[in-house]
Amino acid sequence: MNEKYYLKYGSASDASRARDRALYRLLEIIPGALAWITLLGILVVSKFAPLFASFFIIAFDVYWLIKTVFLSLHLRASYRHMQQNAGEDWLAKLKEIPHQSYQKEKMIVVLAVEERAGEEVRTAAEKLAKEFEPTFFKITLFVHPKNIEGELPGKGSNETWATRMAKEKVIDVLGISHERVIVSSFDIDTKTLPGYFSCLTYHYLTAESPLRSSYQPIPVYNNNIWSTPAFSRVVATSGTFWQLMQQSRPERLTTFSTHSMPLVALIDMDYWHVNIVSEDSRIFWQSLLYYDGDYRVVPLFYPVYMDANVAPTFFETARNVYKQQRRWGWGVENLPYTFFGFTKNKKIPFRKKVFYLFNQFEGFWSWATNSFILFLLGWLPPFVGGNEFGSSVLAYNLPFITRTLMTLAMIGMVMSAIISTSLLPSRPSGHPVRKYLWMVLQWALVPVTIVIFGSVPGLEAQTRLMFGKYMGFWVTPKFRRNSEAG
Repeated sequence: MNEKYYLKYGSASDASRARDRALYRLLEIIPGALAWITLLGILVVSKFAPLFASFFIIAFDVYWLIKTVFLSLHLRASYRHMQQNAGEDWLAKLKEIPHQSYQKEKMIVVLAVEERAGEEVRTAAEKLAKEFEPTFFKITLFVHPKNIEGELPGKGSNETWATRMAKEKVIDVLGISHERVIVSSFDIDTKTLPGYFSCLTYHYLTAESPLRSSYQPIPVYNNNIWSTPAFSRVVATSGTFWQLMQQSRPERLTTFSTHSMPLVALIDMDYWHVNIVSEDSRIFWQSLLYYDGDYRVVPLFYPVYMDANVAPTFFETARNVYKQQRRWGWGVENLPYTFFGFTKNKKIPFRKKVFYLFNQFEGFWSWATNSFILFLLGWLPPFVGGNEFGSSVLAYNLPFITRTLMTLAMIGMVMSAIISTSLLPSRPSGHPVRKYLWMVLQWALVPVTIVIFGSVPGLEAQTRLMFGKYMGFWVTPKFRRNSEAG
């Protein structure tokens, strides 16, 4: 629980703090409780009210089919928009704005290194800074000290330290206006197209409220996609597709992984929170609450390229994919944070609060439960509902109905296969042409990956939060084989 709320909203007394802690703890319990009530409820209802359970499962399958078609349309529209933006000459568009252009000579690059990473990493970063010093306006290295009281070792505390140091020791020293600085937070494996920063600058200059907006590209996890196992490719590409679909629904879009935002906003809010795991999404909710609902995310419809999860062995890869998905699922920690903030902030319109809370609850509930309902629980009523129901016409036809609806929903998988193939980078040497076929056929693994690497880690994260078993920040190991090590 963030103590800064008390400073802003005035809950200073011991009694008020105790009530707030109790409320916050209750809000942490709710997401996991709802998920388990849903799953266990289906088991119980299938046993004692199989007719009702059957109709619920059919209705849910219809809902899933409609949702699949709806999201597939958004996926297609966003993909076309991304392809168009990736081919746009953004520097030329910038020059259409009076007195504006963008060059790398205006970039300040900050290498944020953890002290706990060791001297070898620091030495490598120093070599990089020296090598690329002539390329940019300025490149600098800041080492984040370890064991700072109140900090959780992770990306949030590291980027907060580095950005604060860059402001104090570079930007302020040079007298650069804070309003003219956009901060982009990149993971170490992020690659951009040449036009990315021109695209970002264009959107910053043309946004309706540039100082109260974050700017979100689309993470495409394919730097090393040819060397990953099929299940990891499906999980990675599914993550890209989800971000694609969210771009065409900007009212639902939040910051994720690589993102950009005004330095002014970061200074106002004292940067990213340093004691949480999901700092990339938290910064949006932090901004929304700080500015009384007047904050948004601008979709760039522009790709940035990152690594898919892969390790030296198949089982290490499976473990790492699961742990990464669990860490992303830990983004559920933002739900009680936002709900609690809404109870304290009376300036945000009630309708906006309901909209954001519903979308968060529905999103995390779906993450933890939907694939279980679709692929594991749909067969329960005929098997556990007793002999009388088991011999009924509905029990006989239920598997056929659900199978038919799920087959229709596979239309979305066909579109996914087509788009994922078009996103592939050039085939590295050593990978046969026939591998393109496996890149298409891999989508048959979706029913498995969506359960094992979707609902299971999502449910675990929510269950941990429900029982107060708070997670630390797990750093995803980066690994590339020689053919994709560029």
